[in-house]
Amino acid sequence: MGTDNRHAHRQDRRPLAVLVSSTFAFTICFAVWMMFAVLGIPIKTQLGLNETEFGLLVATPVLTGSLIRVPLGIWTDRYGGRIVFFLLMLASILPIWMIGYATEFWHFLVCGLFVGLAGGSFSVGTPYVARWFKQERRGFAMGVFGAGNSGSALTKFLAPAIIAAWGWQALPHAYAALMLGTALLFWVFSYSDPAHKAPTGVTFAQQMKVLKDPRVWRYCQYYSVVFGGYVALALWMTKYYVGEYGFDLKLAALLAACFSLPGGVLRALGGWISDKYGAYKVTWWVMWVCWVCFFILSYPQTSMTIQTVEGAMGLDIGLGPVLFTVLLFVVGVAMAIGKASVFKFISDDFTDNIGAVSGVVGLAGGLGGFVLPIMFGAVVDLTGIRSSSFMLLYGTVCVSLVWMHFSFKPGQQDQPAAAPLKRAA
Repeated sequence: MGTDNRHAHRQDRRPLAVLVSSTFAFTICFAVWMMFAVLGIPIKTQLGLNETEFGLLVATPVLTGSLIRVPLGIWTDRYGGRIVFFLLMLASILPIWMIGYATEFWHFLVCGLFVGLAGGSFSVGTPYVARWFKQERRGFAMGVFGAGNSGSALTKFLAPAIIAAWGWQALPHAYAALMLGTALLFWVFSYSDPAHKAPTGVTFAQQMKVLKDPRVWRYCQYYSVVFGGYVALALWMTKYYVGEYGFDLKLAALLAACFSLPGGVLRALGGWISDKYGAYKVTWWVMWVCWVCFFILSYPQTSMTIQTVEGAMGLDIGLGPVLFTVLLFVVGVAMAIGKASVFKFISDDFTDNIGAVSGVVGLAGGLGGFVLPIMFGAVVDLTGIRSSSFMLLYGTVCVSLVWMHFSFKPGQQDQPAAAPLKRAA
């Protein structure tokens, strides 16, 4: 009897062990994935890059991390999350290390493509963690795992200090060692369950039939805003503070972390709220909060001369660093909740195919995170207005709000799919 009790206790603790080890591993992977947000600033100075080239530099790892998400999600369904996650971390170590020896722009781009493998970890960890928890707890569990997005803030705390102490070349070497240690810890403290694997008879084509479902494309668009926008801003904000307000690297990265940290940590809260109120309501309000904040953030620094009855009067309009940071913090909180609510949609509607669907939706979000920084740089080069990046984001949120309004209009064909969400409320 005692042996049976110990075995039952061991079985009970496995979901928690998987959640903790996976969340820690994802946090480190995300920190590595976002390393160019800080590392790119001294590289930009050294190579004399323009804004568009800087946008391409910081976005390159995001491209690989996005494209690999679909196959990783399918492999997770087929082979299990533990082995796929472990091998993925090992595969990224050498490219991270080699960044320290890069000297040309193309060197950084090639290394960045391989470092981007770490970003694919989300599509492994999401189905891996989800299958260890019951339906009513999955939103919270996936939210806790998704809090690993706070790795972006971890980079903003660690990277400036490492660069200041030993130079930028030391950062990739330190991160390579950190990734190796994380992979070993993950393997020791995680578990496998053969019952979580998809049937071996399921082919790639069968798993990808889910792309015919219009709900998948809708969730892709939402996620490209809440996750793609988060990644883009996490990559761009350190440099934005340096250019717009003249702050040094350490202070700029610290203030940028005011966006990155809640944007990651509060994802668990978003999972709980989505479980309680339903994914649709939560996502709808997230989009509205972002819409208002981006409208205000879009306004550029402006100086005007107004003719009054007493003569000319100068008027300066613009966001100071305090108000700017507060608004950015609000956006970070909203995006954290929105990232969780979108995946609550997926866990409700595609319980038996979470890996493939999360891979497709993650791909869309990651591509948003790749395209947006390049577009940020291009519009700044074209217009000279730094806040034009927020103008772009404002437009993407408008598209989401319109699509949500018409997609969930009563009487439409896909309305029954939303019925479980209403019951969850």
